[in-house]
Amino acid sequence: MQEEIKQLGPWFHNLHLPNGEQTAPNHRLGDFPAFKWAELASYIPADLTGWKVLDIGCNAGFYSIELAKRGAQVLGIDVDPHYLRQAAWAAKQFGLEDKIELRQMQVYDLARLDEQFDLIWYMGVLYHLRYPLLSLDILSQKVRKLMVFQTLTMPGKKAAETPADFDINDRKRMLAEDWPKMAFIEKRMAGDPTNWWAPNHAAIEAMMRSCGLRVTARPGHEMYILEVDEALREKQQWNQSEYLSATGQDWQEAVLHKVNSKNEYMVGHNGNGQP
Repeated sequence: MQEEIKQLGPWFHNLHLPNGEQTAPNHRLGDFPAFKWAELASYIPADLTGWKVLDIGCNAGFYSIELAKRGAQVLGIDVDPHYLRQAAWAAKQFGLEDKIELRQMQVYDLARLDEQFDLIWYMGVLYHLRYPLLSLDILSQKVRKLMVFQTLTMPGKKAAETPADFDINDRKRMLAEDWPKMAFIEKRMAGDPTNWWAPNHAAIEAMMRSCGLRVTARPGHEMYILEVDEALREKQQWNQSEYLSATGQDWQEAVLHKVNSKNEYMVGHNGNGQP
């Protein structure tokens, strides 16, 4: 067993295997991600029988395994075949290979996947993406009940109520600490060239609302529990035709609504946003 673990290394998930072995007992972050699961576990139903779960960026499968233990049918996706090999091996060690399906996929590929999920597990991925809001738009079409979300963030815990509208010259307000914003990381952070974005707390809440999701709990640092909010879904403001185009789907018919709405807005305005 130790030789198999070594051959499959290096490991980013420290899995506690049924025989007592661990895959990364000397992990630089400690017992990762078990300590994060300890904060989250009580927020997830103990019985997930009949639930379909999507684990995005599943890595070696720690969360997929824990959710499958609760009865869920899990689809784990990752871009790295190295992690998928680890996850497939680990699922067999726990006797859960019939509960966990693994695919090499980008989060954007999910737009063309004809499936929905009761729970989407979306931890440690958003800040690695060049197109973070597109990923949330896609996932908002795939989630039925809950999302567990975690991302790298900017400092600050404040969030003000977002105004329904404001004047085009009233831009000072966007400098406030409680205004939704994301910091762009141009080069590297912690040596990683794929660390691109760090939203503040206000931006996380605002982006989620714009995708029809409501924050219901914050189990720990940078972690969020979200529920589908049908009222918010009905008020989604993102551009349907743009979404369809970005995900490689037919958009021409959908753009008619955008054009009509724009024409309605322009009536009574002089073309520069002023009455």
